[in-house]
Amino acid sequence: MRTFREPAGGHIPGDFIPGQVEFVFPRLTLPVSVTGRSCALNCAHCGGHYLQGMASLEEALGRRGDGPKSFLVSGGCNRQGRVPHRERWAELEALALRGSLNFHPGLVDMEDAAAIGRIARVVSFDFVADRAVIEEVYGLDASPDDYLRSYRCLRRYNRVVPHICIGIMGGRIESEYRALEILRREGAEAISFIVFRPTPDTKFAGAAPPPPGEVAKVLAEARVLFPRTPLYLGCMRPGGSYREDLDCLALGVGINKIVQPTAAARRLALGMGLKVIWREECCAL
Repeated sequence: MRTFREPAGGHIPGDFIPGQVEFVFPRLTLPVSVTGRSCALNCAHCGGHYLQGMASLEEALGRRGDGPKSFLVSGGCNRQGRVPHRERWAELEALALRGSLNFHPGLVDMEDAAAIGRIARVVSFDFVADRAVIEEVYGLDASPDDYLRSYRCLRRYNRVVPHICIGIMGGRIESEYRALEILRREGAEAISFIVFRPTPDTKFAGAAPPPPGEVAKVLAEARVLFPRTPLYLGCMRPGGSYREDLDCLALGVGINKIVQPTAAARRLALGMGLKVIWREECCAL
């Protein structure tokens, strides 16, 4: 059994290098849904919309020749908030022979976590610290303690990158700072931040994303609380001028990795004298 904890003392994690930023265009990671386009939750911010662009397990396994080096294994949740990976386990074991797996499992128990730990390279876990988010956004009968237990289970067997969605409550920033405080106590190998964006045909379709400056304040607080922990700005965030503004603000507060950065952010990184590393797989890998 492996136990992962944030390093103590002066040790710097391997992918945290001062003066360096990683820009990620994850063309070599294929998103795969184990449930196809099906999700039982119809969450207020997603509504199953983002499953539509994911490959099925059959499609992923059917690929031949040059293709993905890794797979983001996700899918729709059941009414218990779990992605039912175990129902497709033989196929997932076969997929693990094709490339690295980044698991996105939802809630888990210890048995689930142990199984995932045997075939996954990393786990991406949506970290939620607010019962209102769980009830009003996900529509689940669960609690923040359920998410914390799942996080602890997963960390016993694998490297875990918690994901915090800034503004998930229809664009309002409410519990994100509390989530950071909990993660500071629990430890984290890295943290990935995504940002609410209005999605058509969802409950929050008419909501506005949080202002870029307010998002940057959350990122800055994370940098203070986690001075040696790699912090990522993930692929899910609004586009256009909003993304340009946020990406540049993120560089200013010390974000270590940005997925699909804007041209403005790329220019700013050079102007800041940062060493830029280019990556082609999912930011958690």
